[in-house]
Amino acid sequence: MDKDAALKALRELAGGRGMLSGADVEERYLGDVLGNRGEPPLAVLRPTSTAEVSAMLRICHEAGMPVVTQGGRTGLALGALPREGEIVLSLERMTAIEAVDADAGTARVQAGVILQALQDRIEPLALTFPLDLGARGSCTIGGNISTNAGGNRVIRYGMSRDLVIGLEAVLADGTVLDGLKPLLKNNTGPDLKQMFIGSEGTLGVVTRAVLRLFPLPADRTVAMCAATDFGHVKALLRHCRAGLGGELTAFEVMWDSYFSRAASLLDRAPPILPGYPFYVLVEASGAERAALAANVERTLYGAVEQNIVVDAVVAKSGAENGELWRVRDMPIEVSRMLLPLVPFDVGVAIADMEDFVADLERTVRAIDARCETICFGHVGDGNLHIGVHQPPDRPETFVPIEHAVYELVGRYSGSISAEHGIGWLKREFLSYSRSPQEIDAMRRLKAAFDPKGILNRGRILQ
Repeated sequence: MDKDAALKALRELAGGRGMLSGADVEERYLGDVLGNRGEPPLAVLRPTSTAEVSAMLRICHEAGMPVVTQGGRTGLALGALPREGEIVLSLERMTAIEAVDADAGTARVQAGVILQALQDRIEPLALTFPLDLGARGSCTIGGNISTNAGGNRVIRYGMSRDLVIGLEAVLADGTVLDGLKPLLKNNTGPDLKQMFIGSEGTLGVVTRAVLRLFPLPADRTVAMCAATDFGHVKALLRHCRAGLGGELTAFEVMWDSYFSRAASLLDRAPPILPGYPFYVLVEASGAERAALAANVERTLYGAVEQNIVVDAVVAKSGAENGELWRVRDMPIEVSRMLLPLVPFDVGVAIADMEDFVADLERTVRAIDARCETICFGHVGDGNLHIGVHQPPDRPETFVPIEHAVYELVGRYSGSISAEHGIGWLKREFLSYSRSPQEIDAMRRLKAAFDPKGILNRGRILQ
């Protein structure tokens, strides 16, 4: 089947607004949340069911037409931006929350369901889907799964990989793999769903999933602390794990380079004055409000008494919880203060973080003394978000900064992407985190699942 025949067959299959082409392709299909722009695709397909996805991919596979899958387009690695000659497969119309089983603690959903829509649907049932990130109002479950999204509560609930019980995916040739059994225990051979979680749509298109739900915590308490060195940050993490146990939901660390800038943007006095080297946001959640608050206060009082922290503030209400999180949730605003900025999302062992950040600052300042940095992240699970200011009069420093930072990550045996994925943006640096043998295995897996290489071509692997 040639391209023209394939496009005709796709239009007949999709019908109505199920396929857009030419001037009908809206600008939103070309861009992402950061303002990056791709190229006009051959067409945009908008299926409403797994059967339609299967039929569409079968046609594209037969014609050898490359396909890029889109969800909420909130990715940060350029993976969903269309390239010349590609077909966009948008799952935006697959938004059904098909079933919620409160007794089993599961939900079966289509891939286009918005994360916050699921959270809002199950909250009246006293349930929660604990994956939580800033893009919750626009990112989709399929995208979360395909990128193995993490977010703010990984320290307690894990990554997306830990929250998926069953999965349905469609291979490049239209074959449907139905693995939607809602069973926590299912030892019937290799767990095929794990092949698709985090593979960024390169092996197959995630169409439906069975997700793990948890009891909705009755309340949460948030605190912010200041520490004089990273050794005390690590000591506070140990102290909170021991004192709060399973109630510890988040442990976020901000270097002063980030905190002082964020504090300057607030419309009120910051909860703790800038000037300390490190700031830690601790969140605990539990079933009994008074006991939870008392436990957090008791744990942090002990941290102050033991000189682990030099200052601490505990929120007294939901509004104050939000005010403390506001400081941590300002990366975009803070980043704008250092534009142009080279961003990084890396994983480093907690034991190595202090040395890594010190080496990072020396490394980028060797490129240009004006390369300021900001650093913050989900340190409780080893994830650092870093921004390096690129001097505006030296645009040629962008590439040396990227290479220097990723090479440093490699020297520390870290991950070049802790939660944002590889996409197009980081594929040339994959070897800093994966061995040649691992990359070869990835290529062989890709060839087995997608022999014509039509799915998300050029993403992850070059």
